[in-house]
Amino acid sequence: MTAADILVELYRDRKPVKSIFDRQVARYEFGTKDRNLAMQIVYGVLRNREMIDRMITLLSRTPLKKLDPFVHQSIAAALFQVFFLDRIPDSAAVNEAVTGCKIKKLPKRLHGFVNGILREAIRQGETLTAKGAKDSTGALLTNHPRWLVDRWQKQFGRSQTLQICQANNLEPGLTLRINSQKISRESFCRRLAEGDIEYEPGRYCDQAVRLKHFRGAVSAIPGYGEGCFQVQDEAAQLATMLLGPFVKGGCYLDGCAGLGGKTSHLLEFAIEHDLKIHCVEPEEFRLKKLAENIERLFPGQQLLKTVRGSLYLLDSSAPFRYDGILIDAPCSGTGVTGRHPDIRWNRRPEDILSYQQEQQRLIDHGAALLKPGGILVYATCSLEPEENIEVVTRFLRDNSDFTLTDCAPLLPARARNLVKNGYFHPLPSPDIDGFFCARIRRTKTA
Repeated sequence: MTAADILVELYRDRKPVKSIFDRQVARYEFGTKDRNLAMQIVYGVLRNREMIDRMITLLSRTPLKKLDPFVHQSIAAALFQVFFLDRIPDSAAVNEAVTGCKIKKLPKRLHGFVNGILREAIRQGETLTAKGAKDSTGALLTNHPRWLVDRWQKQFGRSQTLQICQANNLEPGLTLRINSQKISRESFCRRLAEGDIEYEPGRYCDQAVRLKHFRGAVSAIPGYGEGCFQVQDEAAQLATMLLGPFVKGGCYLDGCAGLGGKTSHLLEFAIEHDLKIHCVEPEEFRLKKLAENIERLFPGQQLLKTVRGSLYLLDSSAPFRYDGILIDAPCSGTGVTGRHPDIRWNRRPEDILSYQQEQQRLIDHGAALLKPGGILVYATCSLEPEENIEVVTRFLRDNSDFTLTDCAPLLPARARNLVKNGYFHPLPSPDIDGFFCARIRRTKTA
């Protein structure tokens, strides 16, 4: 029942699925096992939404738009369990959906409707899934909104767009960044092996380890409490490297810290190069989580100064300047719709330009805080040119004292194929999230 409740609220309110999920799971007081299953069902339905809705359309005489929202999502959650999960008996999935309708006190005819639809789906089996994978014209469904697919096809072509969609529809593994100040990757991997946790080295980063099939609590991974690792995709790990080569004794700013994944990576470089790190984050909840995470990774460290507020609070008229600034700007997130599948359904076309306006303000203000010779890394997890190349092109056009530099020399050799025209711009794949970075140098004082 929880999965259906979450999906109903998500589609109604367009809120982030994680905030809805955490509230609903707390309400029902789920244990770790039940929580993980509920999350797998919710995220699975989101990654296969078009196909599941097509299957319902083939089975039901009632159009989707006329279905009771809870009935619709109860059927969707049950179909995911029947056709995409192996460990749930078909009968259990059907019974749970029908019981949920009873608990909601929906009319009895709807109990029978749900039961009938699901039992017919089970009877048809693979015949239904084969039909459900295509639309009414016979074209393969992408499980992405049409407007987003159309945008990507104009930018990347049909073949590349289909590859992006296919990658987004896979359940991603968990990528860790090993804290090199605490443990080597080899020693950490031995601990994983001792705990019977399957792993493989990251493809691009020397500090990365991938857990392809891990579904437990992150805190249950060996070394968590000791600060041996940080959950972080390889794209984000590579982005922080672009601030190098680091100036010994220099000062660096994380201008949009969030939960502090990149801030913690900067602290590793700070210890190695005797740096000072500043970070800003406006949300108190995130700042608290950031502080807790930093204390776990680097207990007692004195190299980080945190500021509650936005980048705009830092005075660009002051004489102090930074040697490097990372602006991981708020964005549409279309590069991480595999890891966060709610994004693809929550976003609207008009959101893109709305984000662009804020991104332009951030890069302008951040650049004013940079020393001559300093490096600004502008980053997003978006695939959209309006949020990426257009923001950078406009900035460089208006600021002659800044120049674009090539990202490739700062990255490990095996990651340099992710650089295009000087920009770090991996597309979503089973190995890495979609991302964008521009590395910009201040050549002189304006």
